[in-house]
Amino acid sequence: MKYFVITYGCQLNQSDSERIASVLETAGYQSAPTMSGADLIVINMCSIRQSAVDRVYGKIQNFIKLKSRKPNIKTLLTGCILKKDLKKFKQQFDFILPIKTLKKWSAVLDKKTHFYCPDPRNDQFNKQFSTNYFFVKTKPINDFSIQVPISSGCNNFCAYCVVPHVRGSLICRSHKEILKEIRNFIKKGFKEIWLLGQNVNDYTSPTDSSTINFSKLLKMVNTVPGKFWIRFTSPHPKNFSKELIDTMVGCKKVTPYLNLPVQSGDNKILKKMNRPYTVEEYKRLVKRIRKKIPNVCLSTDVIVGFPGETKKQFENTVKLFKEIKYDMAYISIYSPRAETTAFKFKHVIPHHEKQRRHKRLTEILKQTALENNKKYLGKTVDALIIQSKNKFLIGKTDTYKTIKITGPKKLTGNFIKAKIEDVSPWGLKGVYMELVCI
Repeated sequence: MKYFVITYGCQLNQSDSERIASVLETAGYQSAPTMSGADLIVINMCSIRQSAVDRVYGKIQNFIKLKSRKPNIKTLLTGCILKKDLKKFKQQFDFILPIKTLKKWSAVLDKKTHFYCPDPRNDQFNKQFSTNYFFVKTKPINDFSIQVPISSGCNNFCAYCVVPHVRGSLICRSHKEILKEIRNFIKKGFKEIWLLGQNVNDYTSPTDSSTINFSKLLKMVNTVPGKFWIRFTSPHPKNFSKELIDTMVGCKKVTPYLNLPVQSGDNKILKKMNRPYTVEEYKRLVKRIRKKIPNVCLSTDVIVGFPGETKKQFENTVKLFKEIKYDMAYISIYSPRAETTAFKFKHVIPHHEKQRRHKRLTEILKQTALENNKKYLGKTVDALIIQSKNKFLIGKTDTYKTIKITGPKKLTGNFIKAKIEDVSPWGLKGVYMELVCI
């Protein structure tokens, strides 16, 4: 029996898929190189935008064609699923299983139960499964970079976001469990650790919630013996403390890269989004971070075309982009999501106007990213090589900038030094200098 996993969405979904692969292989399945060669096709879906959901609907016709040739193929849906989509998908998939029930999947598949999907927001369900599925060993997609979830779910209920509705309330893993997992990865030679959570700085260890917050967790991970980088995503500006900034400065393994979502540059829109900070507070936070970490690479998340966003309010976001001068930004066109507060809001922005705003911010980002990258010209940087492609090495610097390098093959998974000879808005180009030990 062979399986094939299709993953949509964020790094948490990618991490979940690694655990899915582990469970299926423990149950006797083998990985199939293509969807058509599988006996079980798993889709780990995302609902953050309608386009992500549409991709799943787009796969259904492929499944129908495959089943006409291979009737015994089974399909399984998991991940972040809204109620309105769940009702439709019941008719299209053989299994719909919550990711939190992952430890029970093999039993369900053996019994050929066709549908099993308790509501992840149900308190009894949340208490029963909580983070138990994190105890499932992961099957990493490579042997040098690993994503380690520190929590699941969210309590913030931003007006546009489905996460609390599809992943449930915030549940944090024990710091002891997290550290044990990380130690095992470092012993196996992993060189990059990503700490994941919907809002990582909301983390408090259930083992010792009075003292072990996210800053303390970072310090603990930093003391794990070994040569590796620590990254994390994503924090929330509302409680990005002085302690956390000082921790980033004091922990040598924590890289100078930060994704700090702003979502809007207008205070009225932020309030409407249920983002409990002002633009002025956000700018002061950025100033403090850059003062303490001068070489920090700053990215953000922003939404254009939120219901009721006037052209003047959008111009405030334009002004913020010009002032902050981000290295990277993940610019999203607002997508109405059922069950969220914003789904009921009126004054919908026309799609062509949303696209115009998206293009405007992208052009500003292109200018500021290029300006920031020019500072690297002639400098030597450390990079972790993540792949070899078309006679080039592709890597990531400690500031998480993509770097294309000419140099010897077979360096994937190694730290190297490279000299920067050219830049573009979206990356750096350089030549290989030497292997390094950080």
